[in-house]
Amino acid sequence: MVDYKNLSRTISSLTKGETDKISLMATIACEIHHSDNRFDWTGFYRVVSPNMLKIGPYQGKHGCLSIPFSRGVCGLAASTGKFQLVSNVAEFSDHIACSSSTQSELVIPFWDGDKNLLGVFDIDSDCLDAFTIRDAENLNNILCRVFS
Repeated sequence: MVDYKNLSRTISSLTKGETDKISLMATIACEIHHSDNRFDWTGFYRVVSPNMLKIGPYQGKHGCLSIPFSRGVCGLAASTGKFQLVSNVAEFSDHIACSSSTQSELVIPFWDGDKNLLGVFDIDSDCLDAFTIRDAENLNNILCRVFS
């Protein structure tokens, strides 16, 4: 299990004073990815045009390059502004299989200080039911502190 208190302190320390969003995303993806062995793919999809996400900094195997807001778990999180916790991606009718090994997924939208949607933070696991509400809440808090 992730020690979220320590992870949050580490990320705060590493990102203090940094304003470049790509640098922030790269650091966050790396630190979170290596914080728990449940996390097989950890990264960002950035809003690059209306209703379109493009892959950003990530850790793990390859990811999808583009995801419209109208598709998949990431698109649903972006279009609704609500985190998506999918225990079994095989039961999510519109799941986009960027990797055939993914079994569960957690996607968290995040905004800048002006309430503009910057993108979504996506974590995939090769295990079923890998994520909890506790994961979603703690990761959301980390993203809010860094990007708001």
